[in-house]
Amino acid sequence: MTLTSAQIDEITSAALVAIGSATDLEALKEVRIGHVGDRSPIARANQALGSMEVSERAEFGKVIGKGRSTINTAFEARQKELEVERDARVLIEERVDVSIAARRTPQGGLHPLTLLTNEICDLFIGLGYRVAEGPELESEWLNFDSLNIPADHPARTMQDTFFIEPLDSRLVLRTHTSPVQMRTMLEEQPPIYVICPGRTYRADELDATHTPVFSQVEGLVVDRGITMADLKGTLDYFARAIFGPDVKTRLRPSFFPFTEPSAEVDFFFNGRWIEWGGCGMVNPKVLRAAGIDPQEFSGFAFGMGLERTLMVKHGITDMHDIVEGDIRFSQNFGSGLR
Repeated sequence: MTLTSAQIDEITSAALVAIGSATDLEALKEVRIGHVGDRSPIARANQALGSMEVSERAEFGKVIGKGRSTINTAFEARQKELEVERDARVLIEERVDVSIAARRTPQGGLHPLTLLTNEICDLFIGLGYRVAEGPELESEWLNFDSLNIPADHPARTMQDTFFIEPLDSRLVLRTHTSPVQMRTMLEEQPPIYVICPGRTYRADELDATHTPVFSQVEGLVVDRGITMADLKGTLDYFARAIFGPDVKTRLRPSFFPFTEPSAEVDFFFNGRWIEWGGCGMVNPKVLRAAGIDPQEFSGFAFGMGLERTLMVKHGITDMHDIVEGDIRFSQNFGSGLR
């Protein structure tokens, strides 16, 4: 390749024109490839020095070096100019007006079961009760024996209860929240007024009306002179607060090992009687197991399923809606946040 000073000047001039014509950094990137990079005319001219006579190489090397320096200097200067322009444009295009109201974002919320639990706890706290909680992994003695449920009781079979291996650990997933009542009686002296909400476990299949993991709320009162009349009055107040002022309740004779006498409590709602839960006077055997003298103290207990209460109160017909966690279901109940 034969090189002349005029050719180097033309290459340099063409590069300077291209650099000056670049209107943004993306266009300048293309200019770099065509006029500055390793495949540009000035780069090829520099490579051609190797084929020139030694006597000419030094002279044209200076010419080419000057041209490359001029091109590189112009490129860097134009790059800085375009970067300044870009930054100024971004400040305008992406500016934030802090005076504009913030965008509303979806608010989290509480599950309707949690809302119902809080409502019930607030109701009984207003009556002077205390909220008591206990572990979901419970000892067999607290879950059964202490509550007068003998070893041959059907509820203790593998069919209904989740036993924890190894079986000689004598641990179960609690089948009701009644162990919390026993723990309270073992730890405290009467008078005792507690409400015990929590999850419980039984070997049921999930269908429209059953679930193996369900929620209960139980109440316990132990004091001097407690009678069935106190229990009935408490349940009447409870039912009216949850289902409305016109709700009526009734007690039907029943049997539970931990209460004597025992009853099923129903309430009249939307033109029909609905079974709500179990209740009764605390069995003297249970009081003795807790170290409480049944000659001096008496008490009552009751327990309801929260899922059933929620379904009746809001007309829910399928348990799947409650347990599957679909936000569209929960949103119907509001966030419950304070």
